[in-house]
Amino acid sequence: MCGLVGYAGFAGHVPQGTEDTSLKEMTEILACRGPDASALWAEETAGLGHTRLATVDLVGGRQPMILARDGRTVLAVAFTGEVYNHARLRSELTALGHRFTTRGDSEVVLHAVDAWGEGAPARLEGMFAYAAWEPGPRRLTLVRDRFGIKPLCYARIGDAVVFGSEPKSVLAHPAVPARLDLDGLRELLLSAHPMIKTPGRSAFAGLDEVVPGTAVTMTPEGVHGRRYWSLAPAEHRDDLPATVARVRHFLEEAVTGQLAADVPVSVLLSGGLDSSVIAALARLAAGTLHTLSVDLGSQASDRDAMGRDPDGPYAELMVRRLGSSHRRVRLDADELADPELRARVAHLRDGLTLGDFDTSLLRLYRAVREDFPVTLAGDGADELFGGYRWFTSRTATAPSFPWSGVLDRADLTRLLDPALAAALDLPAHRAALHRAACAEIEHLPGTAPAETALRRDGYLNLTRFLPCLLDRADRLSMGVGLEVRVPFLDHHLVEYVFNTPWAMKTFDGREKSLLRAAVTDLLPEAVLARRKSPYPMVRDPAYRAALTAQVSRLLTGTGPATDLLNTAAVRSLLLEPTGADRFPREGLELVLDLDHWLRTHRPSLHL
Repeated sequence: MCGLVGYAGFAGHVPQGTEDTSLKEMTEILACRGPDASALWAEETAGLGHTRLATVDLVGGRQPMILARDGRTVLAVAFTGEVYNHARLRSELTALGHRFTTRGDSEVVLHAVDAWGEGAPARLEGMFAYAAWEPGPRRLTLVRDRFGIKPLCYARIGDAVVFGSEPKSVLAHPAVPARLDLDGLRELLLSAHPMIKTPGRSAFAGLDEVVPGTAVTMTPEGVHGRRYWSLAPAEHRDDLPATVARVRHFLEEAVTGQLAADVPVSVLLSGGLDSSVIAALARLAAGTLHTLSVDLGSQASDRDAMGRDPDGPYAELMVRRLGSSHRRVRLDADELADPELRARVAHLRDGLTLGDFDTSLLRLYRAVREDFPVTLAGDGADELFGGYRWFTSRTATAPSFPWSGVLDRADLTRLLDPALAAALDLPAHRAALHRAACAEIEHLPGTAPAETALRRDGYLNLTRFLPCLLDRADRLSMGVGLEVRVPFLDHHLVEYVFNTPWAMKTFDGREKSLLRAAVTDLLPEAVLARRKSPYPMVRDPAYRAALTAQVSRLLTGTGPATDLLNTAAVRSLLLEPTGADRFPREGLELVLDLDHWLRTHRPSLHL
């Protein structure tokens, strides 16, 4: 795992405003993503920077990688992520006459681009993003993996472009200003509450993201985006026993492949079904196992409106079953509400945070990184197998994002200045986003209406909800130099399960029936039967009290968020009682997060 930055000019010169130190400063912004090494490469019209977290071929694999012929550079590549099928691709490329000097996947990507050009991304299996510069035709290609697990964004400046793994690295270039307009504020708010991600959009005006599964090619003639992968419909021909067996096969292949590393690897084990599946399969493949979990002690949330119940007993049950070497990372309310920790999260995140969900996850990642540069996690299983409680026939027929009714339980825009809230018009914007997302979905002819609706909800979860969680995991894990791998997002598994009829996914009347059936022999019955329990949140009253004190201090000053807020509504929020409704707490966190975000990025406002 690494970070990449760069710039390219298509009219024979670098982007206007580029200074001698620009590339170095952009690269240094991403030092936390690659703590093991960094390097720069530049020529007259382009430059690449790279920071490296070494996980495979620790000695080789340094980047940017350059391919030269007859003493001239023909291709320069900066790559981040992991390509799990690099050994097979290396064999194919060797047979074509390519020669390798390293054992890692970075050089495979270099030669794959040289050999297959536009066809290279579809051959890569894994989580990745790369920039490929060809000096001859002055052609830049930016590529992102199928699900957007690894980030890549860019800003066009006249006849040039600046790009990087994170917005903050692009904004470090002198020619790229940080600007927040209404569309950006809409994206900023909705990606956190209620977690709706717009593909290709960032919170900053003029700064775009490469859409997952897409290659963006830029030349002197213009810009061309090409989708090399999408969730396409396919007929499901297997019966239930064959389907269960195929799912098990895909899972075993994914976990085994993602355990490969030249550094120690761990597994995040909450005691939920998804993480327990990954841990059990890792134990089966590797023989030994190291696991970690977060422990909020007696103040962890008990069963609430989101269906949370304490993870600890289930995690302990799995540890005994697997015989893993396990560490519990103990956290408390004071630590999770610490303004310095919240500010660190705000710096790492390009969007608003999710409160103690984020601070606790960052602390967990820090603890993991003390001993393990790589960890496996269960992200993506709920979106793929239908684990959330909003996967129902009722929500499937509603003209809105299916999770809205669960996560969007109060109108947070009431905390904004009324004129600003009216200008944003978030209900109309969300409706437009929903229509656009639904228009992307393809269905096989003759598909029953109920199946069509639930299939649509699966698509929305995978392409609009999951990316919010993937962005969160990427920024927070890379903030401590930790690589998080996600076997449930192996694209072979996703393609197969996405096209499996809903009746098979819930064949015994429970959510994720298909996943449970595929791993029946691996898990204790209590874990196998456990219903979805989201990531734990702290219930300690001291946490709410700390948030209240911080918001009170903010209102007495002149912070950057105060001009955007309805201060009367925020003051009334301070007096609302804590109850089953999460709104008082989430509202406090929104106010603090907006202030942190504005302080961190200091955008000019165009609202």
